Amino acid sequence: MTDDILKTYAEDVFCEKAILKYLDKKIAAKLLATMRDLKPLDPSIADDVAEGMKKWALKSGATHFTHWFQPLTGGTAEKHDAFLEPIGPQRAVQRFSGKNLIGGETDASSFPSGGLRSTFEARGYTAWDPTSPAFIKRHENGATLCIPTAFCSYTGASLDMKTPLLRSIQALARSTERLMKKFRQGGKSVEITLGAEQEYFLIDKSFYRRRPDLLQTGRTVFGAAPAKHQQLDDHYFGAIRPRILKFMTDVEKRLWRLGIPAKTRHNEVAPAQFELAPMFEDLNLAVDHNMMVMEVLRLTADENDLVCLLHEKPFEGVNGSGKHCNWSISYGGRNLLSPGSNPRENAIFLTFLLSVIRAVDLHADLLRMTTAGAGNDHRLGANEAPPAIISIFLGDELNAVMESIETGKAGRASGRGKLKIGVDTLPPLPKDATDRNRTSPFAFTGNKFEFRAPGSSQNCAQSQMVLNTIVAESIDAICDKLEAMNGDFNTNLQSLLQRIIRKHKRIVFSGDGYSAEWVSEAKKRGLANLKDTIAALQPLQSPQNRALFERYGVLSAEELDCRREIGLDDYTRRIRIEGAVALDIARSMIRPVVAEEFTRLATAIGQARKDGLKMGIKGLTALSLKLGAGLDDMHIKCERVEKALSQGAPEGIIAAMDDLRRTVDRLEYLIDDSRWPLPKYREMLFIY
Repeated sequence: MTDDILKTYAEDVFCEKAILKYLDKKIAAKLLATMRDLKPLDPSIADDVAEGMKKWALKSGATHFTHWFQPLTGGTAEKHDAFLEPIGPQRAVQRFSGKNLIGGETDASSFPSGGLRSTFEARGYTAWDPTSPAFIKRHENGATLCIPTAFCSYTGASLDMKTPLLRSIQALARSTERLMKKFRQGGKSVEITLGAEQEYFLIDKSFYRRRPDLLQTGRTVFGAAPAKHQQLDDHYFGAIRPRILKFMTDVEKRLWRLGIPAKTRHNEVAPAQFELAPMFEDLNLAVDHNMMVMEVLRLTADENDLVCLLHEKPFEGVNGSGKHCNWSISYGGRNLLSPGSNPRENAIFLTFLLSVIRAVDLHADLLRMTTAGAGNDHRLGANEAPPAIISIFLGDELNAVMESIETGKAGRASGRGKLKIGVDTLPPLPKDATDRNRTSPFAFTGNKFEFRAPGSSQNCAQSQMVLNTIVAESIDAICDKLEAMNGDFNTNLQSLLQRIIRKHKRIVFSGDGYSAEWVSEAKKRGLANLKDTIAALQPLQSPQNRALFERYGVLSAEELDCRREIGLDDYTRRIRIEGAVALDIARSMIRPVVAEEFTRLATAIGQARKDGLKMGIKGLTALSLKLGAGLDDMHIKCERVEKALSQGAPEGIIAAMDDLRRTVDRLEYLIDDSRWPLPKYREMLFIY
């Protein structure tokens, strides 16, 4: 079994092994230089690469190829074309040219564009991303060659998640190289890495099919809390049930064939909730891989008569699902967020650490924007999820180091009177220099920052694009200041880092991010609390933010407007769908059952009185009164949902839905279990 895994790992990827086998050595060297070192692609090799890729794909069983891209829907898209081309009567060949590989045209009219083009302007273009290897997507009757691509409009404006991410990677690499030259360490490569932890729920397919809310919205709009859910913390890291373990094993086999380094699997906090975590990879590749992970989870669940729920809050009152993005940056193979073994390395570490702190403090609103969405609004600030207030957790050791730098006095561990950047060594730091704070949205965890706020269904490209851009700006600001200062470099650096700490330490918080006290404290510190999607998207209109993205060539003003418009439209539409689904279920599924139960009780009470019975009348009457009141209440609240839907304001729809839910969930406890039309939480969360 182990040998088979090693043999098949990355078998479905046009990676270095396949490239060297199917391409001429010189062609392979040029392609690998682009993939490894981000060298500009030589367009003259396109036909040769396409021919080798075609041979590999055909041998792998592929019959079609597609340009695989990530539109602004948050998912992926593909249009399949057959290799097969007729060349005469009853004759055909398999063709795939360099032109087919490098670019394609697709109908972009139905993809969200946020006003970047008119609906009748249908042209959209895909462009090959050679830094992310092509792969084979298998299905029951064959396979398809998938070529990762960027996606843009006829005017060249980005209509996807990948293009701005690639632009931000270049921007951060340039800024990092600039700063490293100040430390006399130029000429090496920059690598930005990501490890994306993916949380998800699994439920039995039979339950899913009987829940119109799950089918249409991904979450339950009704559902009374079971007596037991996650209070005992007995599911977290518990023994994995055989059926789930089989599913996880099937997932891993598929991912490993795709070269996705799935490493960790375990039960999460809520019943029926789980997590998959990969090893760290190049950021662009890691984003592509996470999109593939989500698809594999869904497909494999279906094959196991399960359904994978990636919504951030499919069940009210229990843990929500996130996508923890672990971000780091290296230079010449050395992690710049790891404390070093000498004064110069420690100075570099502290400079990059404070660059991130400065960036997050100045642009917390942009990071919060990347987590906006109807699903994540249910999760942020709830069980296991960080609050909507962005803050940074460093841990006791680094907090002490920050204080030492700010005051100029060394901490007790160093044994020195003063701490001098670039001269003295830092106090010895263990490998994991921080504890973990699960309530922090942005935590330093040893040699990386973990951004815990993104939702489980979201494409992590957006949060990483923003993080890259704001850190690039912060690094450049430090370089500008250093270049304007005269005198000793280490003295100037220490003075600058001291000022950064004093100005931006408000963003550092080590306490309980779930507490009401933190909300008050954050307000005193001047930290933004963007509580919902509408508020979180507002920073895209800020002139300073627009200038930032334009300065670094990551997003134009038009592209920013597009993303805000799409975000608002998506949010509004999802809320309207949820409201309409809730109204439909309440009226067509819940109300008839409650009415039938009420009528049955009324008939029984009448018959008992007619028969002169006294026993049981009191209990039946009390229950019928509750059901009658519930029917009347549900009628009123359905009317409110209907009115809110006609008015269209998302906040009105949400309030009316929540009000209706409280009534329906109370009725669930009163109705005969065999008659209740929806699978209950105590079934869905525990029977799988």
